[in-house]
Amino acid sequence: MSACLLGIDIGTSACKIAIFDRAGHVLSAVTADYAVYYPHPGWAEQNPEEWWDAVCQATKTALRQSDISPGDIAGVGIDGQSWSAIAVDEDGRVLTNTPIWMDTRAADICREQNEAIGADALFALSGNSLQPSYTTAKILWYKREMSEIYSRISKILQSNSYIAFKLTGEMTQDLSQGYGLHCFDMQKGVWDEAMAERLGIPVRFLPPIHPCHEIIGTVTDEAAKACGLAPGTPVAAGGLDAACGTLGAGVIHPGETQEQGGQAGGMSICIDHYQADPRLILGYHVIPGCWLLQGGTTGGGGVMRWLEKEFGAYERLAGRDSDKSSLELYNEQAEAIAPGSDGVVFLPYMAGERSPIWDSKAKGVYYGLDFSKTKGHFIRAAMEGVAFALKHNLDTAENIGAKADVLRAMGGSANSLLWTQIKADVTGKPIVVPASDTATTLGAAMLAGVGTGLYKDFGEAVSLTVQTRRRHEPNPENREIYEKNYRVYLKLYNQLKELMQRA
Repeated sequence: MSACLLGIDIGTSACKIAIFDRAGHVLSAVTADYAVYYPHPGWAEQNPEEWWDAVCQATKTALRQSDISPGDIAGVGIDGQSWSAIAVDEDGRVLTNTPIWMDTRAADICREQNEAIGADALFALSGNSLQPSYTTAKILWYKREMSEIYSRISKILQSNSYIAFKLTGEMTQDLSQGYGLHCFDMQKGVWDEAMAERLGIPVRFLPPIHPCHEIIGTVTDEAAKACGLAPGTPVAAGGLDAACGTLGAGVIHPGETQEQGGQAGGMSICIDHYQADPRLILGYHVIPGCWLLQGGTTGGGGVMRWLEKEFGAYERLAGRDSDKSSLELYNEQAEAIAPGSDGVVFLPYMAGERSPIWDSKAKGVYYGLDFSKTKGHFIRAAMEGVAFALKHNLDTAENIGAKADVLRAMGGSANSLLWTQIKADVTGKPIVVPASDTATTLGAAMLAGVGTGLYKDFGEAVSLTVQTRRRHEPNPENREIYEKNYRVYLKLYNQLKELMQRA
């Protein structure tokens, strides 16, 4: 068989493994779940060792199901969720569960550092405001609350760099994940040792930074036995999941925009110059010479997973007889409700909210209920609320001159024609959908493809692998009702935020 590429995606609810041929065709795809732990209010953490176990399980299964020889894998690319803080000792042993991007336990520390160092100074260097979701705050929380563990830390790794370490034995940091630390110089792409010292973060905690497509090592004998890959297989540094998904959706030129429909929601606008705003998120793209101006929300596909988990028992049972999934039945109920959900508006702040409001105490809210409302109203309003959060970020970016024209959708939510159309109607933007379920793993695999020379550059990689499956145009008939509900959406938060702070 011709050379293949393997992409690893360390998501919030599961890892996904996909094997691609050079043309981007999926030869095998496997998902392996793991847990998110919520030990206290505001906490959300995972065990990185469970990520590695899932990667090993899924990789072996993917190879077995496809009848692909491990020797046919030309390279491995890894993407991962943002803002981990994986504390490892000098032998690479994980010292504690890592708080993940939803975790807000370090809100007090952020306030202290913003006052002590200055929010403006932190933003001027890193291009991002200091918030509890970021890696910086989590490291400082270890220092204050887990001093014994803190004293044993050798390096702080990100989700993808931890898996890269398990595969190769090399402790690294890729460029795109640098945005999680406020001692990272966003304009130069290097660590700023002076700011690290001011923050109280030892420079020795910070691994060397690598371009995302750079081959940082090869699969060791020990890793090969654990995951089924061939010893010596090249491994790229990898990158942020949203950035790899952006690449996998075909976004490589300035102005092109990805719409994210995974566990989290949001968007990523490709720009070729430094352009930071404290309401948004700025990071390097996984391709050289570009940044991503991002909006990241806590409410995305995870909202629908929560609704289905807590209220979908009937649909799970009915789906067995109709040969439909519970989410397909949810979609049908939502489709039966008119645009605007008859006045029901949903705030999707299910784990606080990130951009553009940055409020760790924001709460999810349904407004506009009465006895005429049905489950379908709850489902459709949830879809519309996630779309409003997307619009809020797009509007914020447009206010500073970063305008998105066409959105390229990725993630499981893009499989819903209804939800994708709602997002097009709410934002007023056309949405095109490539291979939504595999965009992120494809982007990760592309990094390995460019790094190993299987593709001459990212332009060739995208032209060979990314194809548009469908296109959604905004329906102007729905614009007025969505604009009305969007104004209610904004006003609800503004009027409730003081109350939310007291909760």
